[in-house]
Amino acid sequence: MRIVLTGSSGRLGRAIFNILAVHHSVVGIDRSPFSTTRLVGDFTDPALLRKALKDSDAIIHCAALHAPHVGTVSDDEFRRVNVEGTRLLAEAALSAGVSRLIFTSTTALYSHAVVPDRCIWIDEDTVPQPKSIYHRTKLEAERLLEDMAGSDLQLRVLRMSRSFPEPANVMAAYRLHRGIDIRDVADAHAAALINGGDHFQRHIISAGTLFKPEDCESLAIDAASVIRLRAPGLAAKFAQRNWPLPQRIDRIYASKSAGSSLGWHFRFGYDEIFAQLDRTSLEVLPPLSRSNSQSE
Repeated sequence: MRIVLTGSSGRLGRAIFNILAVHHSVVGIDRSPFSTTRLVGDFTDPALLRKALKDSDAIIHCAALHAPHVGTVSDDEFRRVNVEGTRLLAEAALSAGVSRLIFTSTTALYSHAVVPDRCIWIDEDTVPQPKSIYHRTKLEAERLLEDMAGSDLQLRVLRMSRSFPEPANVMAAYRLHRGIDIRDVADAHAAALINGGDHFQRHIISAGTLFKPEDCESLAIDAASVIRLRAPGLAAKFAQRNWPLPQRIDRIYASKSAGSSLGWHFRFGYDEIFAQLDRTSLEVLPPLSRSNSQSE
């Protein structure tokens, strides 16, 4: 396949490129040059799009303004890039006869669904409650794509959970309920290129949880006890390193459809966090350090 990948110089774009380039021709588009990017420029440039989309089979759309841009980039620019840019890309796909578009979205859309002093079970049936301009524009882009989906353009929306480097202890605990390895996210995008089913699909992409819905009440007040019950392996690793277990968990991202619809399953759970830490991988930060400033 010939696949157009926007945001190809970014962290997720690079991971997707690495998965796909072994078997496919990947045309990367990004404003920042990198070895995974063939066309340097803005994906909203019509001339660049015509060149990229010629004879292409699919688009993976990762390019966007993100949470770190909130407060430094105007709301109008967020809408231009995240909403109007997505519309332009989808319209260009239809004009070029490209039949599938994969849109990278975020579980951050559920921000206001999280309630203080409670633990909320979140799946694809949960109604998004966006908080920032980033969240609102991603949700608006999802909705316009849903309206454009049809036999000529198959749409797949992937709402990915947290995958950026954070302190190892934080990442390991998050891998139980709201985190994902960037390689697993890339795998999900690859799976979404070829799956069948409805013209429009939306899936949460997060590492599988060992918790159950009935655990939510206890997770909100005594998460450590639930972790020792449901994930004794993680609890033992925390004890070996003298790390405190989380005392409260406020949300669980649980995909109901990615396994059955995409044939996708995560590969890298909390054990991988410890392995990455031990080999000093740049994918994790030192334990108990100040959290990364990015936020959902």
